[in-house]
Amino acid sequence: MTPYLQRLVEWRRHLHQHPELSFEEVETSRFIAEEMGRLKHASRIERLTPTSVVVVFATGKPGAKIGLRADIDALPIQEERDDLPFRSVNDGKMHACGHDGHTAILMAACQYLDDHYDHLSGEIHAIFQHAEEKLPGGAREMVATGYFDDFDFIYGQHLFSTSPVGILDIKDGMASANTDAYYLTIRGKGGHAAMPEGSIDPVVIGAQFITLLQSIVSRRVSPHDALVISNTVFRAGHAQNVIPDSAELVGSVRTTSEEHRQFARKAIEDLIKNLCTANGASYELDYQIGYDVTWNDPAKTAIVRELATARFGADHVVSLPGMMAGEDFSAFARCVPSTYAVIGSGSPGFDYPHHHPQFGLDERSFSIGLHMMVDIAMNSARFKTPT
Repeated sequence: MTPYLQRLVEWRRHLHQHPELSFEEVETSRFIAEEMGRLKHASRIERLTPTSVVVVFATGKPGAKIGLRADIDALPIQEERDDLPFRSVNDGKMHACGHDGHTAILMAACQYLDDHYDHLSGEIHAIFQHAEEKLPGGAREMVATGYFDDFDFIYGQHLFSTSPVGILDIKDGMASANTDAYYLTIRGKGGHAAMPEGSIDPVVIGAQFITLLQSIVSRRVSPHDALVISNTVFRAGHAQNVIPDSAELVGSVRTTSEEHRQFARKAIEDLIKNLCTANGASYELDYQIGYDVTWNDPAKTAIVRELATARFGADHVVSLPGMMAGEDFSAFARCVPSTYAVIGSGSPGFDYPHHHPQFGLDERSFSIGLHMMVDIAMNSARFKTPT
């Protein structure tokens, strides 16, 4: 695998230096299509959306029709890794979640499959998906084309800095949570900071809202159930002595069941309605239903786990609880039996959390991701859905 790993690292570092945001991956997708266009045996390259790429190996032999997926977008974060010679050159943009690694791994897997084309069967589709980081997500847009409706299986994976190199997490059932968002504007009545009685203070109402949000989780949901509500943005005011007219709040809601998803939405709507009514304010609430739970098909996941165990040994393959983070791979998993795995990529210096300006990946983890993609493709017939 050495030549493929060398090229993989080169591709990853190029992508890391030139990050693009969700739905804006014009040069990234062009680069992928151009590099993959050099493959000898790729049957075609599909562009299902303006900034996604699908590389197809159609062997003409009987077998399964499977997909290998990588996400390609970056985040609006200023990188703070001056120790990396390949740090981002795009101001305010950074691959702070590992998608550069995901993309390069799949590119290297395509190169390997091209060199070992005679050993393939069925159809292998390398899915370079745009816009994982921004609702409504690129996966949903790609799935809506109907392209994947007759697939037998789709595999996705994520490099994780908070898990050590050498650990591969493959679980049945829930792999990631429902991911919803709210955008709230509270409209009060501005005034002088020294005479608050003549105003309706949206900052106070917003502060009450944030405080009472926590009681939804701690007092209305069992501690055995998973529900996370995080208000992440609070904007209001422009001067020290002025009570503003309005306040803007933005938050994230994570759940693991449809029941709790609908409960959280109603509880948040009821809370802000009652607060504003009691204080003579008004509000505008935009509640967005985002990514669904990513569900790993138990039967197909058992095959993935078997391949991983054979390759790396049982001591390196674990099954941890599903993460509360969201993942728009869920759109693929809703229409096709799928598996989503987590690959440890953390080590000292590369253990900052995802979406942090000092996030990084230990490149030793790339070989695990590459082997997983290749082993699944080379054993694609095992994922054929019985008819």
